[in-house]
Formats: sequence, structure tokens, C-alpha cells
Amino acid sequence: MQVILIKDMDNLGAAQEVVNVRPGYARNYLIPHKFAIEASPSNLKIALEKDKVKAKREAVLIGEIAKVTEVLKSSPVKVGAKTGTSGKIFGSVTPIQIARAIREQKGYEIDRKRISIVEEVKELGTYKATIDFGNANIVEVDFEVVGE
Repeated sequence: MQVILIKDMDNLGAAQEVVNVRPGYARNYLIPHKFAIEASPSNLKIALEKDKVKAKREAVLIGEIAKVTEVLKSSPVKVGAKTGTSGKIFGSVTPIQIARAIREQKGYEIDRKRISIVEEVKELGTYKATIDFGNANIVEVDFEVVGE
């Protein structure tokens, strides 16, 4: 029996995928638990339309990510930190500070949870951070720690 998966299933496939399963498995488990629907002609058309809409949405999203990436890589973001006389900073730079600096200097709101710092920041200088936009879109950006 053919069914269209509604949710990702580990052993069967991804969402919106048409798979063959035994009739009892479909009737007694997949369909009642809303993991799948029967692959009738009308449901296949609906699934095809959802795929088209999803593809368009992803194309727009990738375009926006490319614009943001270009702006972020154009120049390093400057992050201010309090320093001692030797150039060492008090504490360390966190993703929250980087997200705030990106918002203030570049005009883009990026969630702090998506930012990870490559190496620990304890002194003034230029460092790298990675931003994960999801769907394997990871961007490495430079940021410069300056004394306040």
C-alpha cells in the first residue's frame, strides 16, 4: 500500500515522501497516529503542490541568507570590551555581545543561539565566529574585539 508521510520517520523516509508499506502497518499505525495519509490521486496532487511551495520558500530563504552573508563578510564587526592595561579583557566575549554588535552595526537580527565562537576570546584582536542559518547554511564571519 502506498502512503504519503506527513512527518519524518526514521526507517521509512522524509515528510511528503511517497512510500510503500504493508496495509496493516498503514491502517493500524501510520494513519491513526497521523504519521501518514493514503496516497490517493487527490492527496498526491496536494503533496505535489506543497512540495512546490516549499521549494519556492527555500529559494527565497537562500537568497536572503546570501544577502546577509555578503553584508556580514564585507567588514568585521567591532565588539567592545573592557580591558586592563596589558590588553587583556575582563571576562570574555559571548555570542550575545556579537549578536548585539551585528544588530547595531549591520542592521540584522541574528539569534544568539545560532552564533558560536571558534576560539576563546581573552585579548584584543580579530577572531572568527560561525553562524548557523539552518539547512547546512553555515557562515564564518570575522569580528574584532576593541577596547572601550
